[in-house]
Amino acid sequence: MANRTNRRDFLKAASLAAAASATASIPFMGRATLAQEPLFKISLAQWSLHRTLQAKQLDNLDFAKFAKDKFQIEAVEYVNQFFFDKGGDTKYVAEMKKRAEDAGVKSMLIMCDREGNLGDPDDAKRKRAVENHHKWVEAAKQLGCHSVRVNAGSAGSYDEQIKLAADGLSRLSEFAEKFGLNVIVENHGGLSSNGQWLAAVIKTVDKKNCGTLPDFGNFRIKQGEEYDRYQGVSELMPFAKAVSAKSYDFDDVGNEKTIDFLRMMKIVVEAGYRGYVGIEYEGSRLGEVEGIAATKKLLETCLKKLTT
Repeated sequence: MANRTNRRDFLKAASLAAAASATASIPFMGRATLAQEPLFKISLAQWSLHRTLQAKQLDNLDFAKFAKDKFQIEAVEYVNQFFFDKGGDTKYVAEMKKRAEDAGVKSMLIMCDREGNLGDPDDAKRKRAVENHHKWVEAAKQLGCHSVRVNAGSAGSYDEQIKLAADGLSRLSEFAEKFGLNVIVENHGGLSSNGQWLAAVIKTVDKKNCGTLPDFGNFRIKQGEEYDRYQGVSELMPFAKAVSAKSYDFDDVGNEKTIDFLRMMKIVVEAGYRGYVGIEYEGSRLGEVEGIAATKKLLETCLKKLTT
């Protein structure tokens, strides 16, 4: 009897020890915060400070630290226009990386403009546009980003532009794949501001590292033609690897005057997206610092409402 009891006690103790060992392999903070992980986090898009940067009142190298010190934002999205001649300068990019890391800020992506149309009808120009983006993929990799944001500019009929844009994006995505980088397309004018069209382009590319960056505000296809912004974001969210919370102006209680942020963020969250949402203030009534702060406050209000 005593032997059976000792054996049962031994097995019970061994079982408890194994369970304790398995639990101990999970970092304590991970267990404690798992259920508290926010629905989304907030980053800052550099374009929010474009006037300040263009006026040389803030240097590109100091952007990440400024985001942390001024707004307590710990993730940033760069715009290549503010260091356009430094894309292939690994020493300069290394300094950007160092300053961001010293400030405790994550580098999320580089928004790329002025490098040609990835859907250009001219084969040579389309190929050149793809190659022009290579240095930004390499810079993004060096910075520790997850993506480069590009444009899908093209010309021709609706279907022709799908084919052309998909070709350029496929070529660039193949290059970026070697670096573990995503190529993401923003709704940014022309047919790219038609959510159905851009979704069709991404489906045609059919690569895991090619997706979208839905922007709340860029749904003007051409003069006099606007795409429904809520429909557009809904159509682009299944492919989203980043989200841009565009804002322009705010009412007396802090709501964006032209965009229902709570409705937008509900679309984002219900699509299953759990990444960063980038503040992109583009207004003129409020100063850039004030506009960024107002957008951050509104996103935090949305987060609280969606969480509770």
